[in-house]
Amino acid sequence: MTARAQAIEDKHGGAPLSKDSLRLWLKLLTCTSVIEKRVRGRLRQRFGTTLPRFDVLATLDHAAGPLTMGQLSSRLLVSNGNVTGLVARLEAAGYVSRIADAADRRTFYVTLTPKGRRSFDQMAAAHEGWIEDMFQSLGAGQIAAMTEGLERIKSALAEARPGDAR
Repeated sequence: MTARAQAIEDKHGGAPLSKDSLRLWLKLLTCTSVIEKRVRGRLRQRFGTTLPRFDVLATLDHAAGPLTMGQLSSRLLVSNGNVTGLVARLEAAGYVSRIADAADRRTFYVTLTPKGRRSFDQMAAAHEGWIEDMFQSLGAGQIAAMTEGLERIKSALAEARPGDAR
């Protein structure tokens, strides 16, 4: 064992984290970045829109009904300020409508307009095809195994407390 590895082991009370874990994280990050870059480019080229706008439309499409701005920002994991600007631009383009709550005029509900729903349906179909194309070289078994592995990672991350440090 190297002196550095021994120092890490001594400091953390056990063996250092596996380099395999670090490699896995870097590969996940790289794959995510490549896929996101391709999707962003295709959304811009084919539909003249951005990934954040697509994400807002997708979130509204999957909602059981209108969402408040706060619910929308929470589901998108972004700040209220980010959502406000996105929704304003989508509203100006006719894709969403904002309706003030009758009981609390500070609260706005956001919903897809018919134009927004039609546009999102076209984008979603194209998006699904792009993802299918990107993963076409993988077999169903490989995809299932990777999905299962990622679910285990997601569960492990959910169980770990955010502030945990070794």
